[in-house]
Amino acid sequence: MRPVVRQTLREQIVDELRMAIMSGELAPGSPVIESELALRFGVSRGPLREALRVLIDEGLLVTKAYTGTKVSELSLKDVNEIFSLRAELEIFAFRLVWNKRDEAYRRELTARHETLLASVAAGDGEASILHELRLHSHVYESCGHELLLNVWQGLRGKLQLYWAAHHRAHGRRGPLRDGHEAYVSHALGDDLDAMIAEVRTHMLNGFEKTRGFLAERDRQEPEIARAG
Repeated sequence: MRPVVRQTLREQIVDELRMAIMSGELAPGSPVIESELALRFGVSRGPLREALRVLIDEGLLVTKAYTGTKVSELSLKDVNEIFSLRAELEIFAFRLVWNKRDEAYRRELTARHETLLASVAAGDGEASILHELRLHSHVYESCGHELLLNVWQGLRGKLQLYWAAHHRAHGRRGPLRDGHEAYVSHALGDDLDAMIAEVRTHMLNGFEKTRGFLAERDRQEPEIARAG
């Protein structure tokens, strides 16, 4: 028997909106109207605004004066920058943590991988993206470099959007069941050079296809607008 999960009203709204963004129900660039969401969730503006603030801080929503709040968009520039930066950040984190890995580190990494596998097996694409993010977050949380962790957390919103686009480009809702086996195996192993090589390979997998997917989306949008 599992313990009962207690969530505040704000946390429930955050989860619902995050899943709607990951699934594409709330499309990139679409406006977020407080009055409509308050009616949809049956809540007052207070907890709703708190929830929106969480998603703005995550980078899944953006807000500008006089224009309102909308779902963040993922551009080709974003994808190129994520790809070029993320591998170097993760390699740096593994260099820092390598000689600090203890039994608690190994247990937590294994547990996070098992949770990811369970969400993939359940066919829960949106949840699996969050569990994929938690798996990769582990090295940043463990390496003892606070600024690096802050930089990683600043990328989380764009990464969630990237992974959602990545999976759609491959015709699926979430990661492959065996997509992180080599990553976790090397992260628990003894060969740092092999871990670094795996990080580069892992990041490269699917990058070109995802970039092509977004390029095609950008090409079609003006055509759709003209046709409309």
